[in-house]
Amino acid sequence: MADWIEFPLRALAIGVGATAVMDGWTLLQKHLLGVVPLDYAMVGRWLGHLARGRVRHDAIATAAPVAGERLIGWLAHYAIGVAFAGLLLALCGTDWARHPSPGPALAIGLATVAAPFLILQPALGAGIAASRTPRPNRARLRSLTTHLVFGLGLYLAAEALRWLG
Repeated sequence: MADWIEFPLRALAIGVGATAVMDGWTLLQKHLLGVVPLDYAMVGRWLGHLARGRVRHDAIATAAPVAGERLIGWLAHYAIGVAFAGLLLALCGTDWARHPSPGPALAIGLATVAAPFLILQPALGAGIAASRTPRPNRARLRSLTTHLVFGLGLYLAAEALRWLG
């Protein structure tokens, strides 16, 4: 298969798979530990306001709702997962996806925690690395763990593709 076709198809499949693994982890924490997950409607609300020029909010929950914010948030969540999978493939090549190993996937998962720490949490009003939350270290650990699970998902999704194809 030509690389210009293989790359986006693998990025899509691996990114969706890894994001689904991360979402499974989030649901497991919610049901077993009572951890309240991120409401992706708030991500959609932020993106709606971002399109109008507002980058940061003191508390995104108090901002005016945006039409379709839940769908926008979930689509963005999966699109970002695909983009991060694309980053992994751009750095390691499609050959990594044909013969995946956990190291690069976990490294990308770990690196992706910069996105919530430095972009999303400050923009939603939680501060850099959740510094404005009631328990910042707990929030940081949860973010770190969730993004490492995403990295594991990158590896597992690539392995699943290898076995399927």
